[in-house]
Amino acid sequence: MSVNQQDLDPDSSTDMEDVTNAEEELIKECDEMWKDMEEKKLSLVGTETLTDSNAQLSLLIMQVKCLTAELSQWQKENPEIVPLNEEVLVTLGEEEFQKLRHDLELVLSTLQSKNEKLKEDLEREQQWLEEQQQILESLNVVHSELKNQVVTISESRILDELNTKMHDIKEYKEKLLITLGEFLEDHFPLPDRNVKKKKKKTNIQESTAQLITLHEMLEILLNRLFDVPHDPYVKISDSFWPPYIELLLRNGIALRHPEDPTQIRLEAFHQ
Repeated sequence: MSVNQQDLDPDSSTDMEDVTNAEEELIKECDEMWKDMEEKKLSLVGTETLTDSNAQLSLLIMQVKCLTAELSQWQKENPEIVPLNEEVLVTLGEEEFQKLRHDLELVLSTLQSKNEKLKEDLEREQQWLEEQQQILESLNVVHSELKNQVVTISESRILDELNTKMHDIKEYKEKLLITLGEFLEDHFPLPDRNVKKKKKKTNIQESTAQLITLHEMLEILLNRLFDVPHDPYVKISDSFWPPYIELLLRNGIALRHPEDPTQIRLEAFHQ
């Protein structure tokens, strides 16, 4: 320990001598610059403004004063000389290591707290995502069920409506046919009744014994029209009473074949 201090003492004394010499030289330069400045001030008495060289000179003087004050402050301080033995170095190394360890532990704790917070945020976001996925799946199931239900309800409703309309049409058709039959029976009876009322001859009654009613005649023509639409003509037989045939032809209800006058057809009013 003493050997090391003896080795360091010459260097420290040399450094002190250099500092003292530098201080003396700096003070001399400052004195000379101060004298020059005083002389320039005397020569510039009465002037109001300073030239650029004077301004630079004043700045230099201020810098010199600052450096002088800093130098005196450093001279007042006595630097601590650290003994260069193994124990001190180990102690200093341990202090630096402990300080570094403390700083690293602080950084580690900070990072761990941030990681914990990030994990909590991640778990919360994952839970929210799972909930949203479950909601989406539930909505898809409900949507598919509602879609199938709507399709089923619409189809069944349409079928029910069609069946109801067909039933109503059939009933209306039966009603029309019954009404038409009653009308024809009342207003267009068989010719033999007219003959009896008019007291015709017996040979005429015999010839009209096989005649059919106008209702039956229209039914035959109507069935032929819908069963065989490409050939709706019906052969005029002896059972067709000629006055009824003439009635249908004159009123446009029936048409005669253009080439065979013995065939007639019902007018296609539905087309």
